[in-house]
Amino acid sequence: MQDLIHNIADYWQQFLLIASAHLLAVMSPGPDFAIVMRQSLVFGKRFAIITSLGVGLAIFVHVAYAVLGIGLLIQSTEWLFKLIQLAGAGYLIYIGYGALRAQSDSSSANTATQSGEAKALEKRNIMTDRKAFRQGFVTNVLNPKATLFFLSLFTTLVDATTPLAVQSFYGVWMAVVTAAWFVFLSYILASNKVRGFFNQFGHWIDRVLGGFLIALALFLLWNIVN
Repeated sequence: MQDLIHNIADYWQQFLLIASAHLLAVMSPGPDFAIVMRQSLVFGKRFAIITSLGVGLAIFVHVAYAVLGIGLLIQSTEWLFKLIQLAGAGYLIYIGYGALRAQSDSSSANTATQSGEAKALEKRNIMTDRKAFRQGFVTNVLNPKATLFFLSLFTTLVDATTPLAVQSFYGVWMAVVTAAWFVFLSYILASNKVRGFFNQFGHWIDRVLGGFLIALALFLLWNIVN
């Protein structure tokens, strides 16, 4: 433990650079922000926090392949990187499509008595702890921008002589900060004022977020074919 503290003290400038770059990246709008925002507004603070923890835990996946050099293999293997991009785009479209089908309270009340299709849709939209965690985790893991960010971070800012223990500390720090940031957002978005606004215009906000997620997916697909 003392050796780790001494090592971190020796690399504090490197740590500040990495921490600053990561904080700016995690605060910028993207798939993680959109999914946590939707969870908070649609399903409430509890599920948004669980989703945030899923996003935070996914950071360890990026750090692991960056430290082990797997990230370089992914980047240099064109078909593998494109496969990850396609999987990420497909997952964003899946979540976005579900959000686009959101209905207002009045319309869902009318359609619920008309057919079993509305009931099936409502059943699919039921959120659980496992589903909330999985959405946060998968959204982050399959985000190709996150793959490139961590790969560039550990190849440009982290020196090759940096001990593995210090690099592991960087990973733990970034995972905790990521989860903390999105948990903070979950509390803000779940406030009474925000929730009150959402109760009036919730289905439209849900559709906007769904459109944003699909737009991100289409942007990824555009980058793949060009």
